[in-house]
Amino acid sequence: MNEAWFHKLSSCRTPFVFHSTAQATRGVSRIKVFTSGTRRPGVVPAFACRVALTERLPFLKSFADLGLDRPILDVLSAEKYDTPTPIQAQSIPHVLGGRDLLGIAQTGTGKTAAFALPILQRLAARPGRAPRKCCRALVLSPTRELANQITQSFRTYGRKLNLSCTAVYGGVGAVPQIKAMGRGVDILVATPGRLLDHMSQGNIRLDHVEIFVLDEADQMLDMGFIVPIRKVVAALKAERQTLFFSATMPKDIRRLAGELLDHPEQVSVAPESTTVERVQQRVMFVDAGQKTALLSGLLADKAMRRTLVFTRTKRGADKVARSLGQSGIHAEAIHGNKTQSQRQRVLDSFKAGRTRVLVATDVAARGIDVDAVTHVVNYELPNVPESYVHRIGRTARAGAEGMAISFCDSSERAFLRGIEVLIRQRLATEDRRDRAGAGRAPQAKPQQRAAQQQPRRQRNDRQDRNDRQDRNAAAPKGNG
Repeated sequence: MNEAWFHKLSSCRTPFVFHSTAQATRGVSRIKVFTSGTRRPGVVPAFACRVALTERLPFLKSFADLGLDRPILDVLSAEKYDTPTPIQAQSIPHVLGGRDLLGIAQTGTGKTAAFALPILQRLAARPGRAPRKCCRALVLSPTRELANQITQSFRTYGRKLNLSCTAVYGGVGAVPQIKAMGRGVDILVATPGRLLDHMSQGNIRLDHVEIFVLDEADQMLDMGFIVPIRKVVAALKAERQTLFFSATMPKDIRRLAGELLDHPEQVSVAPESTTVERVQQRVMFVDAGQKTALLSGLLADKAMRRTLVFTRTKRGADKVARSLGQSGIHAEAIHGNKTQSQRQRVLDSFKAGRTRVLVATDVAARGIDVDAVTHVVNYELPNVPESYVHRIGRTARAGAEGMAISFCDSSERAFLRGIEVLIRQRLATEDRRDRAGAGRAPQAKPQQRAAQQQPRRQRNDRQDRNDRQDRNAAAPKGNG
């Protein structure tokens, strides 16, 4: 298709979309398109043609090419957003056309704008508030932080539109949420637990939802939200548009997508389970007892200006933060045991640069959206390989470069093999077992050795109890 044909098609205004973007490569006369929700051939509009040819026609580089209305374009211009990311360029026209969508993209690729912008336009095109205790669009998010960020994005992009947006999550008072929902809200962003609480108390009904978004679906399943998701979906009306976004696509996620979506368009901007290309990755083999000393030594490098450290447990996060503080390195921890106000204060301090090192668990991983994270350190390798992709996706955001360093002790070799299988690459390694801190830990004193010789079963039982507490805290609770 040449440029002349493209501009000829740009005069079409009928709301039709490509059935398959691959068909655009066969020439205008052979392109087969269908109206949304039907199988009748139609005319290709400007925005559908443009998204199909974005990768082939280099002059299509603006949000205006995607069919967005002037109020949204003015806000994007004011926010210095000129060029859509691949996930935005491929998703927005399908969502505008009313199609269900399965979007697969790594973290930090602009997924929120990919669904927020077209949702705002579709709702604004049909004026009228939702009935009391109802919403018109529902976005499910796995964490409070991410729900807050999505809400802020909707409010920013839609500030010239007369649309309301409310966030519903735990850790804060429920009364303001109840009042906002009681008036009726256009866009509701919620965590599953708190949403189910409001539903059970009669504070919100979902039978008027026109557009349903399941964001970060793979983390939803990792956190055990599958049952709450099914309860929410059961309360939705059948005639709706469903958008499903995930960074990875394991079998369980693909099965859930098959249940929720109706003949969806699939958009994938990177191979499944790949890591961000701009992230330099390396693994350091280290003894478990040397990790804190090694981390403190690495942080002596001033290039680690804003560092995110991941642990597997909440107690581990607090312990690492305390140890770094004792070494003169200002660090704070964020995890599920913190109140929402504490978590927001710590996150704001990290974003503002007042806190150089933030220690987090996987539960908080995807709610941390900070463009200037220079390094990610996996103090402990995740036992779920997909979590590695989400962790290192916190750096190299917004076009920047980033470094991911992973510590691996002898008990974590199997985790490392699982990660390398998932991302389909062998990570560079170095042995730091004899060079961390002041060397190996000194021999225990006689009284210490005696205390250490308690029955193995007793020590294992205590560790099992601690692990169960962490798993229970990560599971969905009533406060979201």
